[in-house]
Amino acid sequence: MRFRSQPYRLGILASHPIQYHSPWFRHLAQHLDIDVWYAHRSTAQDQAAAGFGVGFDWDIPLLQGYPHRWLHNVAAQPSLQTFRGCDTPDVYRLCRRDRLDAVLVFGWQHKSALQAIRACWRQRLPVLMRGDSHLLTARSRLKTLLKYAPYRWLLPRLSGHLYVGSRNKAYLEHYGVPPQRLFFAPHCVDNAYWAAAAERAERQGAPAKLRAQWGIPPDGFVCLFAGKMIAHKRAEHVIQACTHLLQAPAGTGLYVICVGDGPLRPQLEHLARPQDKRIFFAGFQNQRALPTFYRAADVLILPSREQETWGLVVNEAAACGTPAIVCDAAGCAPDLIDEGDTGYTYPFGDIRALAERIVALRSAWRHRKALIRRALAAKISRYSIEQATTGLIHALDAVQKER
Repeated sequence: MRFRSQPYRLGILASHPIQYHSPWFRHLAQHLDIDVWYAHRSTAQDQAAAGFGVGFDWDIPLLQGYPHRWLHNVAAQPSLQTFRGCDTPDVYRLCRRDRLDAVLVFGWQHKSALQAIRACWRQRLPVLMRGDSHLLTARSRLKTLLKYAPYRWLLPRLSGHLYVGSRNKAYLEHYGVPPQRLFFAPHCVDNAYWAAAAERAERQGAPAKLRAQWGIPPDGFVCLFAGKMIAHKRAEHVIQACTHLLQAPAGTGLYVICVGDGPLRPQLEHLARPQDKRIFFAGFQNQRALPTFYRAADVLILPSREQETWGLVVNEAAACGTPAIVCDAAGCAPDLIDEGDTGYTYPFGDIRALAERIVALRSAWRHRKALIRRALAAKISRYSIEQATTGLIHALDAVQKER
């Protein structure tokens, strides 16, 4: 990766501190002159309202290692859940051509993002966008038609787009963004952190202790669900598929751990009750605990429908050396899953197909574990913080040539 003698000056508007963004911002701060602007201060109660089911604060540093500031949110009801919940006219003062080379915004679901775009246009300052929307999201025909014209007008007028994967790229192309304004900056996690944490947990025997806690034998095959227990995550599909297998010889030695909380947890526990010696609920687990769960599992299952615009738990699991079975509606499916090598995909809602993929992966894991882990390492190396930074630098190079 090549950099200029003088680093680019980049303003970054984000809705709030996000556990996946902070490691990237720290990496960017080593190579660029960045200033991160946050539009909303999330509380523990905000996290509960977002579907986690419990109030909490992240147990990893979200604000260390990069310059940042809090914008004054003048919204009548500050929130991340509504368009008007982030209203930050401060950006008109910050987006200035004499102090920045470009501004990066994440999507356009909040008023603050459109304020930043408008401020950049006033100053003739390049504005980049990174989002993860894709065309599979279910919408009525009327809503699709109503959105086309404004999106077709807005998106091609931005200076550049950082697309996170193949479906996001197709979405941007659909709305008329030309190829020269598309730059690959993949969805990613801090791969080095997750890999090191998983290895450390293994050396300390933590995964084995976790299994023993529920009476799971060393040779048991563990399926993991990790996510909010809300409707579109479809955790019930994991329980249904595994219950189907547990009623047959194929279910011998099969176990399920469900990590997470949310409003649907009581219904999910009721659904799993007939198999409560094989299906366990671990509740919400913060970031530092998750590598142990990934390493204790033999496969992660992501059953979400198309509202799952990516599925970063698949990145986390891969970095920890754990393959995944992913619903084909999830955004990451065509990018992270190579059939039989890094996991499998299956048609959304097809419980029998999911059960078949579990059996297939169990066999592959037994016979090709080392090969699968090498394939996961190779795959996740292309979905890294370093690659995201490279894509951003390429975008900045391109927009500066046009100034």
